[in-house]
Amino acid sequence: MALVVLTGPVRGGKSAAATELAAQRGAPVAVVVAGDEADDEMSRRIRRHRTERPVGFRTLEARDAVSWLDDVRPAEVVLIDCLGALVTRALAPLDVWGASVSGQAEKAAEKAVGGLVAAIRDRDGDTIVVTNEVGWGVVPVSASGRLFRDLLGRATRQLVDAADAAYLVVAGRCVDLGSLPVTAAWPDGPDREDG
Repeated sequence: MALVVLTGPVRGGKSAAATELAAQRGAPVAVVVAGDEADDEMSRRIRRHRTERPVGFRTLEARDAVSWLDDVRPAEVVLIDCLGALVTRALAPLDVWGASVSGQAEKAAEKAVGGLVAAIRDRDGDTIVVTNEVGWGVVPVSASGRLFRDLLGRATRQLVDAADAAYLVVAGRCVDLGSLPVTAAWPDGPDREDG
């Protein structure tokens, strides 16, 4: 049983790469989605995602962070598309969306997202997680935006650390994160010129 994480920017090709990877397993696939069809634009996005998936991929709509696990069949490959939407679901019942976030609400949010990460990491079956790299741009102006960015960033890192394979997907290209160093090394050597 394997855990694979695909991370990167929005519209970088993560979903397409994850779909192709899931299809390669030759097993039934359950796609976990948490998009809310509350507006027309989001409804169109959800319909487009469904039509782009191979026939036979089953869709599980996550109404909260982890109860969808009860609907997963043991032999299915689970494709979570995407972690950011599940983190939003985990935060939905908490009081974190205002202008400020209390310390108590922040701890509750960390606990909820930690439970989501543990449930994904501990699943007994092949799991593919699509997630977004957040925080490469401007610092969010709201406390809730900063909290979401921090929680998703930590969750992504924890899943990548636990993964059997992890890829940064940029412009439709997959960079194998497992082939990259985990720690930075000081540049030295005979060809290095000092100041």
